Amino acid sequence: MQDERVAWREQQKRAAAGRGAALEADRAAEARRAGALLDDFVRRAAERGLEPHTLTAKTLDGRSTYKTTVRGWYLKSDRSVAVGEDGEYYILTVPSSLRARFAGADLSPSMPRMIVGAGGGDGEPMPLGQLLDRRLEAGARWP
Repeated sequence: MQDERVAWREQQKRAAAGRGAALEADRAAEARRAGALLDDFVRRAAERGLEPHTLTAKTLDGRSTYKTTVRGWYLKSDRSVAVGEDGEYYILTVPSSLRARFAGADLSPSMPRMIVGAGGGDGEPMPLGQLLDRRLEAGARWP
């Protein structure tokens, strides 16, 4: 009886590890597809003469805005996500910081998703390709 339980637990651990590895592989493949869309956007933005801007990031509570050292294009009108001129995807929320108030906030690229806002609950999810196309069509008149 004890041996059966141990065997069952080991089987469950292997199954969970397999599901976790499959999920991670799916996320990596999604990030590669999204990265290709972002690289294409940067190329097309340069062809259309869309100049990148210095990005700003809002604090998690939304009360403060900090400059960053990253240049790029906002993808949503609320300026919550952007693509950098390096082709990286940025979520523009940062923790409050006295240092960031004076020196600017540090941004790290995020893993891009094919659906922006999926699972976030704070806005309408939108396919990344559609969001990028909409941004290109708006040209220099983006909010």
